[in-house]
Amino acid sequence: MRILVLNGVNLNLTGTRSPEIYGGETLEDINSEIAEYTANKGIECDFFQTNYEGELVEALHKSAGKYDGVVLNAGAWTHYSYAIHDAVEGIAVPVIETHMSDITKREEFRKISVLTSVCAATVMGLGKGSYLKAVDILAEMLK
Repeated sequence: MRILVLNGVNLNLTGTRSPEIYGGETLEDINSEIAEYTANKGIECDFFQTNYEGELVEALHKSAGKYDGVVLNAGAWTHYSYAIHDAVEGIAVPVIETHMSDITKREEFRKISVLTSVCAATVMGLGKGSYLKAVDILAEMLK
């Protein structure tokens, strides 16, 4: 099995931006933990982060035929990007929507996800553990 972990806008600031919400580890630290976790499960894993919406859409498009599943933390795009919604809907790859914080307990605008309806599952509120849980869901789905 091969998966792609996609991180969107501002997630490159993880570890310094709002550590009380997102924790003190950098995205690189979290990706290293995910890589070790997936390797122990015999899963190949690639990572991509971008602050450009079109690049995220392109990465989703290119995931079809290359990956068995995608773990997606779209960041703020979660709340309004119909372009990402349509890209997820348009590929034949299961996508797990992932958030480190529980978006349902945040600001009003963050409580809405335009991605949930086209994702295979949503994991939130577990900090970096949200990524690991998303990996587990994909592994179970793709057995």
